[in-house]
Amino acid sequence: MTSVLSIDPSLHPLINGCPPAWASEWGEDRYGVFVAFTLDAVTQRLRWIPPGRFRMGSLEEETQGLAEDDAERVLFEQEHPRHAVIISRGFWLFDTPCTQALWEAVMDENPSRFKSPDRPVEQVSWDDVQTFIDRINARIPNLGLSLPTEAQWEHACRAGTETALYTGPIEILGENNAPALDPIAWYGGNSGVDFELEEGNDSSSWPSMQHPNPRSGTHPVGKKQPNPWGLYDMLGNVWELCADGLRHYEPTMAVDPEGPTKIGAERVSRGGSWGGEARSCRSAFRVRGGPGGRGSYLGFRCARVQAS
Repeated sequence: MTSVLSIDPSLHPLINGCPPAWASEWGEDRYGVFVAFTLDAVTQRLRWIPPGRFRMGSLEEETQGLAEDDAERVLFEQEHPRHAVIISRGFWLFDTPCTQALWEAVMDENPSRFKSPDRPVEQVSWDDVQTFIDRINARIPNLGLSLPTEAQWEHACRAGTETALYTGPIEILGENNAPALDPIAWYGGNSGVDFELEEGNDSSSWPSMQHPNPRSGTHPVGKKQPNPWGLYDMLGNVWELCADGLRHYEPTMAVDPEGPTKIGAERVSRGGSWGGEARSCRSAFRVRGGPGGRGSYLGFRCARVQAS
């Protein structure tokens, strides 16, 4: 049997030129391998995320000084200890959050506050997303979508990096001011820039914004710089739901770890959002909420795990 650590991360399901039957396009570019499906004229691209080993969580220094009270200290302690994680199987992942166009093609309705087809769908709960996944998998045979586990999400977000952001460290100059986020994420410091919808959130009183604006909200997906594996909006725009709940970190190595998945369990969300403070838009930051919770900050992207 091949060891997990000896897997060649360059191998992928398209290596022999055999795309899945549902693929409407596929290929390779400077970010790696991609495949896409099309449903009712809406095309969604997925990126290949190779198996491998990464360090999950943050170093103590990264969260030092971020907490303002004891409750927040507990929140940031959830990122420690940093530990080795092995993702034993490669998987496909939407290269953007799920758009309103794709949601509407599957669900025939759009619950989003900031309505436009190319913006991420929001105001959807974890339970809602399970219905979406069931329906899209029924319409496209062998598509096999799911939500990524929290470990899969962080592996994909980091894309081989170990810093607070996948572009490097983060310097937080104020609650909503971290210049390193500007090129890669829509967050509380810049989500009002070029925001054109009338129903924008009043952000005129938000403290220390990098780019002060009277109205803020989500933005069309894929407008900021992607990470090294070609994934857009992994940080900012909308929080992204994961398949599992909050796992207590241990210092030992974990293989394909999962948090609680029982019915009704709280689920983890990752990545920060358009209204999030700079400190929440980091690769290691994690929050949790009930499976029925919704908000204009909350969205998702789907994964497709490669069969053994």
